[in-house]
Amino acid sequence: MFSWFGKRPMLDNDSQLKVVASIKEAESKTSGEVRVFMEHHCTYVDAMDRARELFFQLAMDKTDARNAIIVYVAYTDRQYALFGDKVIYEKAGGPEFWKSASDKLRGHLRKNEITEGLCNCIHELGNALAVHFPYDPAIKKNELPDEIVFGK
Repeated sequence: MFSWFGKRPMLDNDSQLKVVASIKEAESKTSGEVRVFMEHHCTYVDAMDRARELFFQLAMDKTDARNAIIVYVAYTDRQYALFGDKVIYEKAGGPEFWKSASDKLRGHLRKNEITEGLCNCIHELGNALAVHFPYDPAIKKNELPDEIVFGK
């Protein structure tokens, strides 16, 4: 998606397709949900506060098993956050797991490897979801859309 007013695009079309494919692949092994939200500027001082707000705005707290995760990136401001619902946050290993996943994403973002960083992060989050919320063929619904959500 190309941004308005001549700003650089957050992700070109090929990159978007790769990220969405990563989400679909991750979710194919779990009943959990992963969403990516990207915008140019974080309207909060703390990106985690913005991720938390978006998590609830996007009704990610309404999944049946409380196993949704949002990956938030403020592209121009170079901020990011990972926010998981209470159950997956605790089951994945608490602060240690989330710090490790966040640090890996940061390493890619610092090298401007946005697509690779998002895909690797989604893969890691998907693996954690698969361990604690494995795919159940009896559950055929995808509770949340897989597309990247773009803000302003």
